Amino acid sequence: MGTNVLPPPGTRLRRALVAGAIGILGVASALVTVSAPADAAGSTLAEAARQTGRYFGTAIAAGKLGDSQYTTIANREFDMITAENEMKIDATEPNQGQFNFTQGDRVYNWAVQNGKRVRGHTLAWHSQQPGWMQALSGSALRQAMINHINGVMSHYKGKIYAWDVVNEAYADGNSGGRRDSNLQRTGNDWIEVAFRTARAADPDAKLCYNDYNIDNWNWAKTQGVYNMVRDFKQRGVPIDCVGLQSHFNSQSPYPSNYRTTLQQFAALGVDVQITELDIQGGSAQTYANVVNDCLAVPRCTGITVWGVRDSDSWLGANTSPLLFDSNGNKKAAYNSVLNALNAATPTTTPSPGTTPSPGTTPTPGGNSGTIRGVGSGRCVDVPNASTNDGTQLQIWDCHGGSNQQWTYTSSQELRVYGNKCLDAAGTGNGAKVQIYSCWGGDNQKWRLNSDGTIQGVQSGLCLDAVGQGTGNGTQLQLYSCWGGNNQKWTFA
Repeated sequence: MGTNVLPPPGTRLRRALVAGAIGILGVASALVTVSAPADAAGSTLAEAARQTGRYFGTAIAAGKLGDSQYTTIANREFDMITAENEMKIDATEPNQGQFNFTQGDRVYNWAVQNGKRVRGHTLAWHSQQPGWMQALSGSALRQAMINHINGVMSHYKGKIYAWDVVNEAYADGNSGGRRDSNLQRTGNDWIEVAFRTARAADPDAKLCYNDYNIDNWNWAKTQGVYNMVRDFKQRGVPIDCVGLQSHFNSQSPYPSNYRTTLQQFAALGVDVQITELDIQGGSAQTYANVVNDCLAVPRCTGITVWGVRDSDSWLGANTSPLLFDSNGNKKAAYNSVLNALNAATPTTTPSPGTTPSPGTTPTPGGNSGTIRGVGSGRCVDVPNASTNDGTQLQIWDCHGGSNQQWTYTSSQELRVYGNKCLDAAGTGNGAKVQIYSCWGGDNQKWRLNSDGTIQGVQSGLCLDAVGQGTGNGTQLQLYSCWGGNNQKWTFA
């Protein structure tokens, strides 16, 4: 069995700190899916992936947020963020019982302020444990693990899209068994305990198991993880997704059965996510193969590359593993990924959820209140109570603030603060929905339909919560109307 390099020292997590809640427009009930237009190619990785109903993310290091080239590329190209090291155990609980979220929050806040979601990485791991945890064993270590999960998840409750609850618990080699770690020595049920603890701590977050060298379907390690996930699903242990790190190199190359691996995990009833992708040498063809394999599996919900530029890679710039070179230029691999995403059939009809009975449709001319998402229960919100033109809207816990109070005018405008309008920044799937100074254009006029949808007069598309998201910070976009609960809203 090939041996892969260990995953980067930092993995993913984001702390959602969205000061502005989600303003809700009291509409009957309307939800919208966010995707790029079927007839228009995405010009960035995120746009192109969004057309297929997926995300495209990257790992972010807090220490590089002052690098304008780094943040410009990251902000333009990616819509899912993982903290490289800032949400790991040693960073978040350096002393037992004393949590520190300063650096994790920096990454989280940057992501949310730029309209992105965050993956949380990681809660239970044999590596990057602080000294105090390394010194524990037995029941004391088990309780420390539980306390750590509760402490971190309570801080980010409702703000993280998915958590890598347990990381790298299986051994390399041909045994197919668990890694001999201090956590494993607390008892074979430790992974199950971690997932049950995580579900109780934040019922809204997706819970993932994450590992490297589980890409090749024939490898014993892959089979070991598969058997654990199958057992968990059969016994009702809460697990929502499996993360394949997919660090490909000469010892652990991209396998021809990679798609089979994704399909087999997905068939267990979990999502699969490619969480830390990098390919030493940066083969454009291999990058395209990975993307096409994900696109072929409906439950492959997104791809995250482990770093922005080659110079940011944990492997070293000389290995050329990423999509941008050290000068920030797009590489051939970038073009192959973008082309593969754009060649995919756009997702315009996601599986619908339960459709509620339509409510009363507001009549234009002075109706005021919040707009609450049927699927999320959260309100349409202007982040951080911003008044700046171009601020993209999101959903957030309803709190009645002025940034969540909308008025449906006789001109079919949805106004907030009295002079800012709900504004479509385009006419295609995936177009940003923002606030903008009211000027009377058709991109600022909306039909509040009896089925709960809010439909743009100019585009005919619906107000949609991106990716069918329900958590705080989920952004709003335009998308083809399909009747899902992420496109239905109630006017309160």
